[in-house]
Amino acid sequence: MDDQITLGILAIVLGTLVGVVLFVPFVAISYRRRGGLSLGRSLLWAAALVYFLAIWTYTLLPLPDPDAIRCVGTNLDPLALVDDVRTAVGRSDNPWFDPLALQLLLNVLLFVPLGFFLRVLGGRGILTALLVGLGLSAFIETTQLTGVWGLYPCAYRVFDVDDMLTNTTGAVVGSILSLVVPRRHRGMAQAPDADQPRPVTRGRRVIAMLCDVLGIILAISVVGTATQLWLQFVVGDRQAVLDGGIADAVSTVVPPLAWLVVILVTGRSIGDLAVQLRYRGGPLPAPLARVLRWAGGVSGWVLLGYLPGWGQLGALLFAAVSIVLVFTTARGRGLPGILSGMRLEDAREGGAVPGEGVSPARPGTPAPPRRGSRHPD
Repeated sequence: MDDQITLGILAIVLGTLVGVVLFVPFVAISYRRRGGLSLGRSLLWAAALVYFLAIWTYTLLPLPDPDAIRCVGTNLDPLALVDDVRTAVGRSDNPWFDPLALQLLLNVLLFVPLGFFLRVLGGRGILTALLVGLGLSAFIETTQLTGVWGLYPCAYRVFDVDDMLTNTTGAVVGSILSLVVPRRHRGMAQAPDADQPRPVTRGRRVIAMLCDVLGIILAISVVGTATQLWLQFVVGDRQAVLDGGIADAVSTVVPPLAWLVVILVTGRSIGDLAVQLRYRGGPLPAPLARVLRWAGGVSGWVLLGYLPGWGQLGALLFAAVSIVLVFTTARGRGLPGILSGMRLEDAREGGAVPGEGVSPARPGTPAPPRRGSRHPD
């Protein structure tokens, strides 16, 4: 039981880490395909991520000690499960609690979420659930049969065609059960109104800030690691790797500069792009306003934190002020809007602002869509 709990915790931890890495692209895809981000669908995707990692942890882990493995055989009889059921019924007053019956039932239940997620999140029906369930189960069983593809000299878990049958049955059952979810909530098809403007809420602005924070932290980690690898394997400077100063300097400068380039070119940060927001207008020239928008965002927070002396305290105060201003300024435009003088709006709104490189609309041009109140985030 302790091993099962440990494997479950491992799946949750790994799912959380992978979810953090995929958060920004997930948000961006959601806003472009469905017009926004819903809590229910986000939780379903998170559950699917943990589920697929749990299949891996429960079916392949823990890996045994190579010197202590016991080679096992195979079961190639697809009707052996019938004998198992008969045995369970014959030797127990309550066959549901017989170990053989429980194993079969758990094999079915293990793949029920697969069929459910395939229909609700992927929009795929019973045939797809059957094929994916069979293919995934066959991959797992083959991995066990080959000793994790040659990592071990022989199979340490039984290759069982009955497991493939029960797993596939579970995927089909999950697909059938998912029919209780209304059709409008299933699938990945683009919503017909996904390109229509939505209200600019403070919650949406917070998601943009979170995307920027996660994005730049990941960028700092990637740049720092890449710099260390370059110093180790290309330059061959082991002392520079151990010192870490060069990697720290490069990872401090490059990600904020990348954010600056994106903002100068598009007028929006990575977080703004993800949630379809933009800053524009204001009394200042567009290039200067965009630089100030950059300084008032996550890059200013990162660079302030690296200053010697009171840098960490300054970064903490910067973060606190930024969060307060999101909830106290119009539409949550926050510190970037105050510094740049620009207003915050949905990037899908039409129209143009003179002085930003786009000509004003001609007389008689249809007005841009109004912000609808029917599609809250």
